[in-house]
Amino acid sequence: MRMPHAYVAMAVACAACGPDTVVEPATVQWLEWPAEILVATPFEARLFLLPPVCFEHSFRPGVTRDDSAVTIAPYYLVHPHEPVCPPLSPGASPGTPPLPSPVRDTLVTMPRLSATSSRSFEMRATATVDPPYTFPLRGGLRVRSFGEVIVRPSDPDTVRRNAGGRVALRIDDQGCARIQPGGLLSTGLEYVLEDQADTTGLMLAFVHGYLHDVTTPVCGETRVFHLESRN
Repeated sequence: MRMPHAYVAMAVACAACGPDTVVEPATVQWLEWPAEILVATPFEARLFLLPPVCFEHSFRPGVTRDDSAVTIAPYYLVHPHEPVCPPLSPGASPGTPPLPSPVRDTLVTMPRLSATSSRSFEMRATATVDPPYTFPLRGGLRVRSFGEVIVRPSDPDTVRRNAGGRVALRIDDQGCARIQPGGLLSTGLEYVLEDQADTTGLMLAFVHGYLHDVTTPVCGETRVFHLESRN
């Protein structure tokens, strides 16, 4: 099991925390990264994260690597002195959770990966084990696989990008099926599904796949999402 090591960075951060700072693990809703990279070269991954609700905070990416995987266990240093949420709307129940802050869409630099020949590394990140958007999170977080990255000594494919995470399904006015990374808390980003007939079970599913260019446009788009799995 590699999961306990994902929280080493958070433990170190906690040791440096002041008396009024709390370390809060972050939920990765969506992750995008190059399908292939050049050996020993840093690369960037795009993350959609849920920030802490109603408190000032600072972000830490929490990236580690070993001989088989890159693990992203991001966290926030939360300063819970003064809540910054607006008051509840009139008529709202006192037990109603405040609306989450907008999803954080950020780029994080991944470490160099070494290899003597072409090989793959697993891309892992912290994700909730609860049904999405359950408040509070009862089941906590676990590290799960989002896919793989291939390390090559030369000539990596720089166009295709792997992606995975929670999505919402949207059918537009023309009947085109699109996924919204991040699920119901998405930032408005959408990708057209390459296979327009394969939409069963996609609402709030956790998916794996990749973004690539197609010769024949799908719903007017040449950059589409190829779905490989869902659960």
